[in-house]
Amino acid sequence: MSADVRPIAASELPEWLQAVNTGFVRPERVTESDVAQRAKYTDLGRTLGGFDAATGRCVATFRSFTQELTVPGGATVPASAVTNVAVLPTHRRQGLLTRMMATELAAAKARGDVVSTLISAEYPIYGRYGYGPAASVTEWEIDVSRTGLDPRWSGPADGGRIELVDVAEARTIGPVLHERLRAVSPGTVSRNARWWSLASGLEETSHRPYKDKFYAVYRTADGEPAGLAVYTSDDRWTDGKLPLNTVQVKDLIAVTPDAQRALWHFLCSIDWVLKVRTGYRAPDDLVAHLLPDPRAATIVTASDFLWLRVLDVVRALGARTYAVPGVLVLEVTDAAGPAAGRYRLDAGAGECAVTEEPADLRLDVSALGSLYLGDESAVRLGALGQVVEERPGALALADAVFRTARRPWCPDVF
Repeated sequence: MSADVRPIAASELPEWLQAVNTGFVRPERVTESDVAQRAKYTDLGRTLGGFDAATGRCVATFRSFTQELTVPGGATVPASAVTNVAVLPTHRRQGLLTRMMATELAAAKARGDVVSTLISAEYPIYGRYGYGPAASVTEWEIDVSRTGLDPRWSGPADGGRIELVDVAEARTIGPVLHERLRAVSPGTVSRNARWWSLASGLEETSHRPYKDKFYAVYRTADGEPAGLAVYTSDDRWTDGKLPLNTVQVKDLIAVTPDAQRALWHFLCSIDWVLKVRTGYRAPDDLVAHLLPDPRAATIVTASDFLWLRVLDVVRALGARTYAVPGVLVLEVTDAAGPAAGRYRLDAGAGECAVTEEPADLRLDVSALGSLYLGDESAVRLGALGQVVEERPGALALADAVFRTARRPWCPDVF
């Protein structure tokens, strides 16, 4: 079969959305409201479709949008966030994704984006295009009865307080707190206005209708918001009238340790709640160790999450800070081309430049993506054959240079 890959026209948006739904194995139906909402924020120039040459039907989809990614040290870099990638099952293995990805990467490089990001639904796909797993997530389930918390807990002991607010107030507080978190949390990405509109029910889609949530705000002794927990609860009881309810955390932003402690203790103190599901957190999140008995929190999910592809090595490596000084010459291979070259990183000066010096390490751009935010070990990648050491000691130095004290975390699916 042959197909044409190109940006879609406005008139093709309904069919494109139907193809997205089909590719994601959800009901194909698209409402007029779905189309109208998408039309408001979708950049059609960055929305690709694959169209069957014989039938003209949209059989593949791909979209990107502008994003900012926080890197170690607190700086942000412009990212091209990839989403809505789908190929209909009738047109798999025909090179459609490869063609759409090539179009996107060339456009992202031309726009001046430093990296490309995505949340990978399947592991084997995106390494072929230079992406590497860059930040992981972990979810815990807390058995409230085993936490060791005082069942008479009635509020923080630090002078702060917890209050429940309505969705309108949460919609005001949330973006401010998220910007504070983003400034100090590598791996965190920007949230645009539509993210908050969908999260707070101002907008909804037919396949993902908004469901009411609870909003708990932690305020300091001075009354300033320093944390927000968004959660839902089920309504389950035994035949003997015993509660079996589980709280599901949808979002929890805490910009101080006191706020984080208070919000988790609050969630574990709600009447009738036996379990708390934490949602996706950083793998080294404090939640379990904020409980008197950390074993009350059992890991139920541990997985790669944010994938990253470096487009501009000089700007990417020059944007972040490094734990220790050191000089490394990296020879980066990149089948698609944008990142290929040899680069000299001076971690002490925070500078990177193209060089002709002999390489200390050789690696593919996908391995560089895994190292970039500090979550992966260069020594480990060396053992896996993904980084080749040309100068003795270079792997150990790279491990010390790139690794961060706390692991990066991306809270958001996009």
